[in-house]
This record gives sequence, structure tokens and C-alpha cells, in this order.
Amino acid sequence: MPTILLINGFRFFFYLNEHEPIHIHVSKGDSEARIVLIPAIDVSYCRGFKKNELRTIIEIIIDNYEKIIEKWHETFDK
Repeated sequence: MPTILLINGFRFFFYLNEHEPIHIHVSKGDSEARIVLIPAIDVSYCRGFKKNELRTIIEIIIDNYEKIIEKWHETFDK
């Protein structure tokens, strides 16, 4: 599970058996979420995060969007 970002305790990562659509997983403590990135940023799964934490997660994703997409392609487009 490659970690892409670790910011404010949020771990953004991929599982090694990922599939499209392009998405990223986020965890912090016992909470986790799956965020689809393409065609649009969308929370497809969330367990344990509060609304303000999800807003923070989305802001981090927006700020690092290109890097996350690039890492997806580096990891899975082999």
C-alpha cells in the first residue's frame, strides 16, 4: 500500500490491486474513506470521518490533485 501523502495525520494511499475509476484511500485512526478523483472528486465511501474532516481531506486532495494522479499512473500504468 504505497503512501502518497501524509498530512495532518491523514494518510493518503493506494492498495496495490486498484482498479478504475482513479481514486485514493484516506485513513486516520480508525476512520477511512475512498475518494474518486476522475471524472470528478466524489466521496464514494466514508466511515468515521466528521464533515469538517472530509472538507479538510477534499482540500488536501485539491491542493495535491496533479501529484496524486501522477502517482496513480506511475503505480498502475506499467
